[in-house]
Amino acid sequence: MSVTRRTLLTTAAGAAVAATATTSTAASAASLDASDQASVTRTLRQAADYAVAKLRAVAPGVTAFPVGTKFEKWTYSQNGDWVGGFWPGQLWLAWLHSGDEQFKTLALASAEKLAPRQNDTGTHDLGFLFYPSWVTAWRLTGDDKWKAGAVQAASSLSKRYNPAGKFIRAWGSLTDPKDAGRVIMDTMMNLDLLAFASKQTGDPQYLEIAVAHAKTAQKNFVRPDGSTPHVFDFDPVTGAPIGPNTVQGYSPTSCWSRGQAWGVYGFTTIYRRTGDKEFLTTARRLAEFALSHLTSDHVPVWDYLAPQAPNDVKDASAGVIMACGLLDLAEITHRSQYRDSALRILSAISQTCLTTKSTRAEASVARCTRNRPAEDGIEVSLPYADYYLLEGILRVLDRRKVDRAVDLSSV
Repeated sequence: MSVTRRTLLTTAAGAAVAATATTSTAASAASLDASDQASVTRTLRQAADYAVAKLRAVAPGVTAFPVGTKFEKWTYSQNGDWVGGFWPGQLWLAWLHSGDEQFKTLALASAEKLAPRQNDTGTHDLGFLFYPSWVTAWRLTGDDKWKAGAVQAASSLSKRYNPAGKFIRAWGSLTDPKDAGRVIMDTMMNLDLLAFASKQTGDPQYLEIAVAHAKTAQKNFVRPDGSTPHVFDFDPVTGAPIGPNTVQGYSPTSCWSRGQAWGVYGFTTIYRRTGDKEFLTTARRLAEFALSHLTSDHVPVWDYLAPQAPNDVKDASAGVIMACGLLDLAEITHRSQYRDSALRILSAISQTCLTTKSTRAEASVARCTRNRPAEDGIEVSLPYADYYLLEGILRVLDRRKVDRAVDLSSV
């Protein structure tokens, strides 16, 4: 996008946000009729079949962990970085959708490569790494080695808990004072690994840490309008709140769309594990804000409150993540508008963001943004987008299959 074009968009942004927010709210409130539902189901089935066919072609040649694309080809991490769990995770979902045993074989081999990370105390992302890979492996195979590894990963994650501030530190070695008080919205998605560990071991401490962190995030991240910053900083010694910040969002006062999606899904999940209705209320507030800022194309902009929004770079990964959370909310609240909104998002991404017209693309979902401020990964494919696209679609086509993989139960 040219500088001139960006300047024009910035000038018009305020009016555009107001107009599109009103339009998208009305569109989200309208119910899908039977013919719409049937059309969406066909679209989603075709998208799932495409994603599985893509994996069938690409996965046998993958020996490490995809982290993002460059010129439509996957680039890799040997240890998984923070996204390693999504590759075996999508292979598991492909197996459930297709019944093709090669996906199960590949998922097990990929998950095995994450084994050294179960003792990694240097990251909060152990839920991302071990839930869709090792927890799902245990749920689908019954082999207790996968459960034991996931519980060990939860033990490593619990070491990052700061009891003074009641939060899980996001980044950095435990011995590094830099970022010692930094908390990010993404961590909401890592809490379910702790809930899993409490359920499997009978030790309540894991879940207690998860709940404490969620309450801290609920109190400090969520603004009156339901938007959230990416980061919130605390004094690591006293635990006192310092204030909002950002790394991947536009500013400390903006609303990074993928972070908002992590919040919708994460707060809904911690509600399912605890029954604490305040978490459900928070999840709904975050969802309502995001839905009110969706444009008519139903693909989230990378940051809902950036100056150029809503006419800025998109992030399809934020859309598929939020769709999964909305489907959860629909199940819990029995409110059809959440399901309808999720279907619109999944259908829109299936129709406008897949790589179906490319002969060289190795991923399924395009139009994703990893880190806009750093100009890192703009209009690329990301492994979590491919994973949550399949999860969201299978929640619609056959919820029982996803439940087998990731546990959609509530207390």
